Amino acid sequence: MTLPLSLSPEVASAKEDGRPIVALESTIITHGMPWPRNVETARQVEAEIRAADAVPATIAVLDGTLHVGLTDDQLDALAQSGGVAKLSRADLAVAIATGGTGATTVAGTMIGARLAGIEVFATGGIGGVHRGAGVTFDVSADLRELSETPVTVVAAGAKAILDLRKTWEMLETLGVPVIAYGQDTIPAFWSASSPYPAPLRLDRAADIAASHLMRGAMGLPGGQLIANPIPAEHEIPAEELAPVIDAALAEARKEGISAKSVTPFLLARVFEMTEGRSLEANIALVLNNARLAASIAHEIGALRREAIDGAAPSL
Repeated sequence: MTLPLSLSPEVASAKEDGRPIVALESTIITHGMPWPRNVETARQVEAEIRAADAVPATIAVLDGTLHVGLTDDQLDALAQSGGVAKLSRADLAVAIATGGTGATTVAGTMIGARLAGIEVFATGGIGGVHRGAGVTFDVSADLRELSETPVTVVAAGAKAILDLRKTWEMLETLGVPVIAYGQDTIPAFWSASSPYPAPLRLDRAADIAASHLMRGAMGLPGGQLIANPIPAEHEIPAEELAPVIDAALAEARKEGISAKSVTPFLLARVFEMTEGRSLEANIALVLNNARLAASIAHEIGALRREAIDGAAPSL
C-alpha cells in the first residue's frame, strides 16, 4: 500500500538542498492553546526556526494524507477546527487509511518525522507516566516511541502535571538517553529545575548532534530526549505550581476525566488558576526549544559533511 505522504514546498525544497529541518507537532495547536493564540504561537515557532536558518515542518493528518509541513491556509484551518483527533502510534494509521483528519502527538510526530527523513523535533513537553498510574495504567505512548524511533526530541522535560519521578524511571528502563542541556537537573516544563538529577548532561548542540549520529552508527534503536530548561525569566517556580496542579488533578478525578482527555483538561485548569501565566511560560519554552533544535539540526548536517569530506580521497 502506498503511504499518502505530502511534503510542503518549503520542506521538499529543504530536503532537496540538504538544509536542516525541524519537525513540529500539531496537538499543541489543536489541544494545547485557545484560538487565536494557537495559530499565533505556531507561526512564532516556525519563524524562530527560519530565523535560525532552518526549515520548520509542522506535521498533521489532513483528509487521510500525512502532511509534513503545513501551508498558511492549512495551519489556519487546523487551528480553527473543532473535535480534531489526537493521533498517536495506535491511531495514526487508521486515520490515514480512512481519510481522517487529526493532529499528531509527540509519538505521532516522531513517526511522521522518521517517515520524512527528519531527525530533530522540537516540542513543549513530552507525555509520560500519569499520577495514579499504578491504578489507571495511564502511561503516554511518547515514552515507548522515544525508545523505538530514531529522532532527537527537544523538550522542556515532561509536562509537570505528570508523575515525573516515574516518567524518568520508565525512560531509564526503556534505554532512552535523557540529556539535560546546560544544567545538572532535569527541567520540569514550566520550571527550569527539579529535584531530579540529570542522568546525562551536554552543554553544546554539536555534542548532542554527535550523540545522535553515534547512536545511528551503533545501530541502537530509538531517539534521545534533550531536556532544555525554560529561560529563567519566564519560569514559574515548582513550589508555586505544586498546589495548583494538585487542585487540577483533584478536579479531574472528581469529574471522571481519563485517557486522552486528561492532559488538555489539566493544562486548561492550570491556565485558569495561574491567570494565564502557564500559557505564557509554555510559549516561551517552546520558542526556546525551537532555537536549540535548529542548532542541533545544523550540527548534524555539519558533522555528516565533515565525515563525507574526511572519507573522500585527496586529489
